[in-house]
Amino acid sequence: METNNQQPFELTPFELTKEYLEKLQIAISEQNQAFIVAEMEDLYPADITNILYELNGEEAHYLVSLLDKKLGAEIITNLDPDDRKKFLKNFTSKEIAEYVDLLDSDDAVDILNEQPKEISEDIIGLLKDREQARFVNDLMHYEEDSAGGLMQKELIKINIKQSVTECIEEIRRQAEDVENVYAVYVVDDESILLGRVSLKKIILAKRGSKVADIYDEDIVSVKTTAKGEEVADVMQKYDLDAVPVVNIQGRLLGRITIDDVVDFITEQAQEDVQAMTGISEDVEEDDSVWRLVRSRLPWLIIGMFGSFLAAKLIASLGNIIEITAAVSAFIPLIGSTGGNVGIQSSSLIVQSLADKSGINIPLSERLLKVLKVALLNAILAGIVAFLGSLAVDGANVDLSLTVSLSLFTVVLLASFMGTITPLVLNKLDINPAIASGPFITTTNDLLGYGVYLLIVYLLM
Repeated sequence: METNNQQPFELTPFELTKEYLEKLQIAISEQNQAFIVAEMEDLYPADITNILYELNGEEAHYLVSLLDKKLGAEIITNLDPDDRKKFLKNFTSKEIAEYVDLLDSDDAVDILNEQPKEISEDIIGLLKDREQARFVNDLMHYEEDSAGGLMQKELIKINIKQSVTECIEEIRRQAEDVENVYAVYVVDDESILLGRVSLKKIILAKRGSKVADIYDEDIVSVKTTAKGEEVADVMQKYDLDAVPVVNIQGRLLGRITIDDVVDFITEQAQEDVQAMTGISEDVEEDDSVWRLVRSRLPWLIIGMFGSFLAAKLIASLGNIIEITAAVSAFIPLIGSTGGNVGIQSSSLIVQSLADKSGINIPLSERLLKVLKVALLNAILAGIVAFLGSLAVDGANVDLSLTVSLSLFTVVLLASFMGTITPLVLNKLDINPAIASGPFITTTNDLLGYGVYLLIVYLLM
């Protein structure tokens, strides 16, 4: 009996080294086309995209111009939007149009929306595929983060009156323009969405069967005006690879695929993380120094303003009470604990607001639960503070009780602020993630210092 000793093929991830990059840049400077093309043939589009990030504009333009147009289009699609905008400045409108002609309509619109209006209009006019031009014009009317802005026009649809044989022929005809075929959508004469039919049912259908006999009426769809977050929730809830998009009359206009939703979710998550850390713009590490400074400075100024208010508060109360070294030693404890509690509370609320797939808990019930958690945390924190302050300041029981009571109160107030602020911002249609950063920390510093010094004044 023969045995197969052949080892399974193992994919080795491409590693972009300094030596490889220098060798490639030399080949570009010498315009060694044969070497460049041979090197790129062994790489995936995503690997070539990573190389472009390390090249200057002219080098990247030359490299991509040597590649197959279809491959070039995929590479350009993979680029980060900000980098792609800079990258395409080295291309003429005609060159960009050649790549846009080969893209899915949603990706084409993303690229055109990044260009100045006069350039995008010029590119649309240069498109050889006039159906693509029509698709692009249709999609550019929708808001970027809506279902209409996320959808692509390429899909396979079939009239309910047609036979399965005709359906298969239609799939063959349309599939060339549709990268991933998840299902065939069934419509009537007015293009009203009626349902879907899986590829499995089409393959297994008996000869002479009609689409009307095998299609599934239970279909989930979204309207063009739905927000991107709603689309993501629907696809996650029903575990969909693609979701059809309809207008208010129910007419099928396009579809949104899972890869576009993943890109949207990733982008939103990055924006939320930046907002929570006090970064006001969408920036990357390799952006210019001034852009990075500009994105961070607003919240830093706000935080400093809050600190000045806290200093003013301490100074004003210092005229009323004698702030000893022992009292001031615990000010950092009060401020940092209040800030941490506020961020913890707000982060949980932001997370629950982002996840709309769960049960909508009434506000009163949510606040009652937060109060219970805050009360228990406050009691435990107060006990730890009492024991810790005794250990730090010896036998000063009065000061230990003051620190303990202050921390108890601050934890309760910080939990309330961290809970209510994101809810209020969400009601005002402001991104609640900004509540989890410097805003909460600064507010809780002021509350914490005020409460602590007030209790010192009353008890000591």
